[in-house]
Amino acid sequence: MARVVVDVMPKPEILDVQGQAVTRALGRIGVSGVSGVRQGKHFELEVDDAIDDETLHRLAGSLLANPVIEDWTVTRL
Repeated sequence: MARVVVDVMPKPEILDVQGQAVTRALGRIGVSGVSGVRQGKHFELEVDDAIDDETLHRLAGSLLANPVIEDWTVTRL
């Protein structure tokens, strides 16, 4: 078995409302120096060693991410 991490983030041109809310909240609680936050998703999968990288990338793009508005990375650990 192999461990695989898929990180999904909104594309840079997509407005990240949740990230903006976190940025504003940081200021309200007195944290300075953070000019922006982008919020994404992190998935950890345990997969059979026989599953190839192309299949993992296809799985991420069809099930874990919305390719219209999100980018993703697949990393084998």
